[in-house]
Amino acid sequence: MEPRNLREMLAEAKDMSELMVDLAYAALFFDDADMADEVDGLELQISELVHRMRALSIIAVRNPREAEAMSAVLQVISAVESIGNDAVDIARIVTRRLGIPRQLVLDLMAAEEVSHRVEVAEGSHFANRPLGSFELPVVTGMRVLAVRRDRRWLVDPGGDDIINPGDVLFLRGSPDGIPRLRELAGAPAYTPPAVEEAAALTDLDRAVDTIVEMKNLSEVAVGLAYSSLVYRDRSLAAEVRHLEDRLDEMKIRLELWVLRAASDDVDPKPLRGLLHLADAAEDLGDQAQQMVWLIEKSSDLHPVLHVALGDTDDIVVRMPVGAGAPAVGRALGDLDLPIEPGFNVLAIERDGRYLYRPRRHVELRVDDAVLASGPEEGRGPLAELLGWRLVEGDEDDLVLEPLT
Repeated sequence: MEPRNLREMLAEAKDMSELMVDLAYAALFFDDADMADEVDGLELQISELVHRMRALSIIAVRNPREAEAMSAVLQVISAVESIGNDAVDIARIVTRRLGIPRQLVLDLMAAEEVSHRVEVAEGSHFANRPLGSFELPVVTGMRVLAVRRDRRWLVDPGGDDIINPGDVLFLRGSPDGIPRLRELAGAPAYTPPAVEEAAALTDLDRAVDTIVEMKNLSEVAVGLAYSSLVYRDRSLAAEVRHLEDRLDEMKIRLELWVLRAASDDVDPKPLRGLLHLADAAEDLGDQAQQMVWLIEKSSDLHPVLHVALGDTDDIVVRMPVGAGAPAVGRALGDLDLPIEPGFNVLAIERDGRYLYRPRRHVELRVDDAVLASGPEEGRGPLAELLGWRLVEGDEDDLVLEPLT
């Protein structure tokens, strides 16, 4: 069913732009031109949505005060459109055969979130069942981005979509969930390519490490920007601005290392892909900064932003860590949050500062606030880990009650 109002269209456009980025990186990871072409197809859809949203925004303005509030909506719409354009730029590394170094693929496979694809076997647990019945984000920590069926693509499938034998699922999430995922799909065990240990750190190695960090930081920046708008949080906005500054600095360093690597005995073709990726990652940070500017400079945000950006496939939650919680004193890696309850930690607020994309060794403390995104059905288990029980409050809002 087509979106009927600005809130629904903005929520769909946000989800679509994030899906495009995920698919673009997956196309790069698998060197899949068909998936890259799908990103181009989604660009046409998001462009149409953007046009309709801008028209609706203009029609809805009736006085100068509404015009100021609606200008913030238009700024977010432009940022969402640009994020989709950045995804297209990433995908064109594949379609235009710019190439990337093999080291980059190996580094991406070692990330906290990875792309993966698996073919569904006849008679497997997945075969001939609706996607929603698997609760994959909770069971495996991975979410389905798209399904390839013969020569057709099903992008951003819903819970009612039936998975057929022979379907190829494209997913993103925790690498720890890959063995269980492949078992459920009836696929052979997966052995990732071995990482070759270099004798010495080269300029190309430094460039690859930098682009991986730029990719991660740009995705965190966009996630925190949306969260800052949902919560109207100036401290989150300040963290996004800090991330954008870091991305600018990293791009400058990367350009230097790529130029140095070009003087060595290195195939120059993949170096173009690195520079192309750096441009896209840096612009993603720019778009995040454009969104948080609204928090820092505007006191009159339109309520549609809060509702639409919180009304997406993955919810964003902010929960404190309670005294005596099972998670207190435990490392994030030991908690397996991407597996159960299916949440990825965007940041931890501690002593007035944010630790963005915290590493697996970071231990949770009492009074930390966890900012995480994941499926709605995993919110209850997450609350219990952090020492709370979700109960229904006034106007059907969910509130936290201590477990003990």
